[in-house]
Amino acid sequence: MSDMNLGMSARLKPIHAQVQRMVAEDIAPLDAEYLAEVNIGDRWQFTPRQSEILQGLKAKARAAGLWNFWLTDSDKGLGLSTVEYAYLAEEMGKSHLAAEVFNCNAPDTGNMEVFERYGTKAQKDRWLTPLLEGEIRSAYLMTEPDVASSDATNIEMGCVRDGDEYVLNGDKWWATGAGDPRCSVYIVMVRTGDESVPKHQRHSMIIVPADTDGAEKVRAMQVYGQDDAPHGHMHLRFTNVRVPVENMLLGEGRGFEIAQGRLGPGRIHHCMRAIGQAEKALADMCRRALSREAFGKKLAQLGANFDYIADARMEIEQARLLCLKAAWMMDKGDIRAAAPWIHKIKVIAPNVALKVTDMAVQMFGAEGISQDTELARQWANLRTLRLADGPDAVHRRQVARTELRKHTQERI
Repeated sequence: MSDMNLGMSARLKPIHAQVQRMVAEDIAPLDAEYLAEVNIGDRWQFTPRQSEILQGLKAKARAAGLWNFWLTDSDKGLGLSTVEYAYLAEEMGKSHLAAEVFNCNAPDTGNMEVFERYGTKAQKDRWLTPLLEGEIRSAYLMTEPDVASSDATNIEMGCVRDGDEYVLNGDKWWATGAGDPRCSVYIVMVRTGDESVPKHQRHSMIIVPADTDGAEKVRAMQVYGQDDAPHGHMHLRFTNVRVPVENMLLGEGRGFEIAQGRLGPGRIHHCMRAIGQAEKALADMCRRALSREAFGKKLAQLGANFDYIADARMEIEQARLLCLKAAWMMDKGDIRAAAPWIHKIKVIAPNVALKVTDMAVQMFGAEGISQDTELARQWANLRTLRLADGPDAVHRRQVARTELRKHTQERI
């Protein structure tokens, strides 16, 4: 194994300082005001103030050249490595708006990866260019309500060719971002092959413009009672939705190939941001522990609070190192070799961040579960992340299979 450098590079340090400062001074202070605007008027449209906040921050980021960091090893972004991007994503995790401000938001980054890697010139011109410019949003439609979608071979949405068109029928849910009025395009995982086709060649990915006839928003899925408007996680129904054959990505049966190229980076980006959320929760917990007194002592000196703070710091450091190792493996360019590391951090990072956030909630007492801190919303997001892009059990299964293969020739 070649030398592994997981530290900040010289070129990254000034960029990181800029991002850290902008998140702390410009973006995070506007999170609460932006979120409060959701309850004004139509929840699924942006208020003038929300638009003003977003567009103002995005313009400032672009003017500073702080844009599309996620485009690693590409001449369209800053050409950063995945390790370098990890440090920036951690800072973005400390603010609700930051990822979008720098055009590094999910699910758009994953969808842009798909268009960049697998799209035709026409598809790139129509969809990738405005996504890179931050002019539109997108959604990725994979999960279905009637099958166990953690095993993607179960995906059933029909996609049948009819002349120069494909016809789609079926339901998708948890389509993150599909509620956003700027969401203009869906990338949809569909089934195109029957039982005679090998299992991992039965599925395809196809582009569906969001305004296509027959594509209906059934409802917004709620996460612990919240609809996450105006972004949303939508339940969509496709009834005889017709798209031209040229909307098929790569060709029929290539869906799993594309999915592996898309989900690897997306999973690790989530993990990077989760570490930033853990850091934020720990800082909140420490400030609270030193500013409040009970029974004649600072909270920090009561019960096992010293241990909680120490455990949080140690577990965050471990998670960060594992995340950086996974990023480094990705930078080596072998997705098969990187996959076990991505599976590991996809379990570890959300669980560590969730644990630290829960500790912070406990330190804040009743205030910690109220609207007066960001901890309750953060907890819900992190608990959801243990399901998004594959539940913990699926990732653990892959880690275990990799380990067992070292000791047997049998198929595990």
